[in-house]
Amino acid sequence: MNQNTPVLLSANIARLNGPIVVFGASGFIGANLFEQLFRIRQDVYALTHDATKAWRLKLLDVPAENIVHCDILSDASVKDVFGKIKPKTIFNLAAYGAYSKQKNVGLTYETNVLGTVNILENCTPDMVYIHAGSSSEYGFNCTAPKETDRVEPNSHYAVSKVSAAFTLEFYARVHGLKTLNLRLYSIYGGWEEPDRLIPRLVEEARSGKWPPLVSPDISRDFVYVDDCIGAFVLAALRVNKEISGRSYNIATGQKTTMRELVEVARQTFSVQPEPVWGSMGNRAWDLAEWYGDPTAAEADLGWKATTSLSDGLRQTADWQLNHNYTERVLPAFQTPTLNPVISPIIACYKDAQAIPYMYERLVKTFNEMKVRYEIIFVNDNSPDNTDEVLEEICAKDPNVMAIKHSRNFGSQSAFLSGMEIATGDAVVLMDGDLQDPPEIIPKFYEKWQQGFDVAYGVRVQREMAPHVHFFYKQFYRLFRRTAYINIPVDAGDFSMIDRKVVRELVNLPETEQFLRGLRAWVGFKQTGVDYVRPERMFGVSTNNWTKNIWWAKKAIFSFSFAPLELMTYAGFVLTGLSFLGILWQIVARLLNFDPNTPYGISTVLVLIMFFGGINLLGISFLGEYISKIFEETKKRPKFIRTMVRKGQRVYRTAAEISTLVEQRRSK
Repeated sequence: MNQNTPVLLSANIARLNGPIVVFGASGFIGANLFEQLFRIRQDVYALTHDATKAWRLKLLDVPAENIVHCDILSDASVKDVFGKIKPKTIFNLAAYGAYSKQKNVGLTYETNVLGTVNILENCTPDMVYIHAGSSSEYGFNCTAPKETDRVEPNSHYAVSKVSAAFTLEFYARVHGLKTLNLRLYSIYGGWEEPDRLIPRLVEEARSGKWPPLVSPDISRDFVYVDDCIGAFVLAALRVNKEISGRSYNIATGQKTTMRELVEVARQTFSVQPEPVWGSMGNRAWDLAEWYGDPTAAEADLGWKATTSLSDGLRQTADWQLNHNYTERVLPAFQTPTLNPVISPIIACYKDAQAIPYMYERLVKTFNEMKVRYEIIFVNDNSPDNTDEVLEEICAKDPNVMAIKHSRNFGSQSAFLSGMEIATGDAVVLMDGDLQDPPEIIPKFYEKWQQGFDVAYGVRVQREMAPHVHFFYKQFYRLFRRTAYINIPVDAGDFSMIDRKVVRELVNLPETEQFLRGLRAWVGFKQTGVDYVRPERMFGVSTNNWTKNIWWAKKAIFSFSFAPLELMTYAGFVLTGLSFLGILWQIVARLLNFDPNTPYGISTVLVLIMFFGGINLLGISFLGEYISKIFEETKKRPKFIRTMVRKGQRVYRTAAEISTLVEQRRSK
């Protein structure tokens, strides 16, 4: 947290009932509100579901335990938040459609109306709910309207905000909730999107220049963000039965045209050049007489804007300087790779008990790493209740996908199934039994950011019986000696793999897959990360000696010709010895110089059994290779998906699943 952030209304913030949740905390005003609250108290939680805009929370270095992923469109997700946090004060600043780049009409109504309903449905009369409305609700009636004046919305966004305002009033009157709607005018200040008017104006003015400008007669009612945060805090403290359900204008009451704004900026930053008016076209929502009447907010909430425009611009400039704006804030806003998506792929078979723990530990890990995630669980036709467990997790977290296979194809096919559908910048392959600890992922991530395309786990110790651990270690060393490629020892499937390597692996045509071998075969820049592989948290391993031997055969016959070479050498040696033995027998009998030369059938039987065994072993080796050729010629699919679940959306038919896979592969 930046210690230079000014502390506002600290006494009032301390008086708020907690815990406190801030929906939309990754947005401009939400991030400012969360920052101010969190400086005073720790029982504040930043709720966000769209991590693409979470760059502010990342730069704020918010502790992972105070960031909660929540999709307000999912009633289950909202219920989960209320069930776990049990908040007493709720600030809802989640919104969609306010910016010209947000053009999805359906999502505008879903987020601003349905999302609001989902939150209110979980509120009780002992809670306080403060909503971020908009001055856009007044629409065409924009000249200093009072809250009781007619609203004349002029956009889908405005209509949705009006609908939300009426929804709040309904819940206040009918359900007795304590709700208020704050109609925000033109809020500006730190953490605002760098491509907005005031941040650009301040950034350019600091360099003695002007940004592109619309018509000089367009007007706004500019409110500094710290004043706006004060309004939210006071609203939460002052809301009562008499005013519950009302809307309040959060405005200065001062009309400021673009010409006046530029003049204030000129005086504040001593800008010499003349501005070029009309260098940027007016937007559809630009109005000439757009300002508010804050009388009711002052009377009922005791709130009044106290920061002058000149002081607000200067404080915005100071904020930019203190936050290393050019080197730190602008790249975070502009460069998505600063906030990559990691796709852990978890192969699940008889792991229903472990899956919830796996999910919680993964989310905690990714929150601490400040990265986005999409968790992909692959149910390899597990006979337990894995389906029900995954359905519940998907319902509350839209960043989770669940895939189900038609039968148990094995972990290698499960990983491939997940990799084919993953869209992350890197994937992490993990077993569902928690023997691959999620807490190792930051070490993988560190290597990946250093430029390694693959970071694989090296099992320096296994929490298992010593003799089993010994056999595992000897196998990996034997395998490395016999393989025709350099396969690292003690390395399983647990690894982080860059997207470009994933594409190469997915495109390999062979049906029989041994991923840790293929991972080495495709090359790229790779490195190992040591870790201790723990025992299973639940149940018993599905591996046994028979299956381990099967794995060993699969590895050796997939990446080694040593058995064939050994048989070749053995053939030469034994043929030579046989020839020498026959020659010795003939010479000894003819010349009779060795009376001990054996007679009888026993010698013949031993030789036949010996050579027969060698032949049988050789044929079995050949059979293993031929069986692999046979499998490859069938060209059967590596797996069959019967269902894909993402959030609450379910894809069941082959056509739906195929379309989904193609869409995600093209990303």
